[in-house]
Amino acid sequence: MSNESQAAQQQLNPYADPVNPALPETGFSLDRARAALVVIDPQIDFLSSKGASWSVFGDSIVENNTVANLGKLFKVFKELGLTVAVSPHYYYPCDHEWHFGGPLEKVMHKICMFDRKGPNTLEGFEGSGADFLEEYKPYILDGKTIIASPHKIYGPESNDLALQLRKRGISQVILAGMAANLCVESHLRELIEQGFEVVVVRDATAGPRLPDGDGYLAAIINYRYLAHALWTTEQTVNALTN
Repeated sequence: MSNESQAAQQQLNPYADPVNPALPETGFSLDRARAALVVIDPQIDFLSSKGASWSVFGDSIVENNTVANLGKLFKVFKELGLTVAVSPHYYYPCDHEWHFGGPLEKVMHKICMFDRKGPNTLEGFEGSGADFLEEYKPYILDGKTIIASPHKIYGPESNDLALQLRKRGISQVILAGMAANLCVESHLRELIEQGFEVVVVRDATAGPRLPDGDGYLAAIINYRYLAHALWTTEQTVNALTN
């Protein structure tokens, strides 16, 4: 394909992979015995039209069919009896006393994303923005899913996700959830640094769209550089079941 044709394709779909990529294949090979699904922030404030951030993320979520694709991933991993982990995002009253924060942190605190009454109470939690999306609860609350302690900004450095995965003998992560250029990318980077092989499921995430930039596009570009593989939900399900 000519450079002109590639440029035209990118204009039609800016998220499309390059026809002639310069980066090599990693040789990643899925081993179900060592693999886990890790879903970041499958919560109402991200994934529901009633959530606090829908005006920023909603278009990308709808275009990617993110909610349904995450459901497919939960379903196939549970049917196969494989490890599933969730890394949630919660803010307690003490977290609103921080003296500084980045731009998105400021936004999250301002719109009260993921707010809970405290770490030792579920008062007001059910159905709140911090709660899990209702259709995912049968998978998450089955007594087998790892629900890690909350991450506080973007990455898992402040929670026990890596420890929980190591204790299960996991060394390969299928990564999905929200948000593409924030928590998902931060989890990707840290898990790679921790020695995990990481596959990102490109249509089981979504990113913000603001005048400041398209977060999903930024994430897709970085995934190509960083992830051991970048799959669709369909590719992931096929790799697991065939």
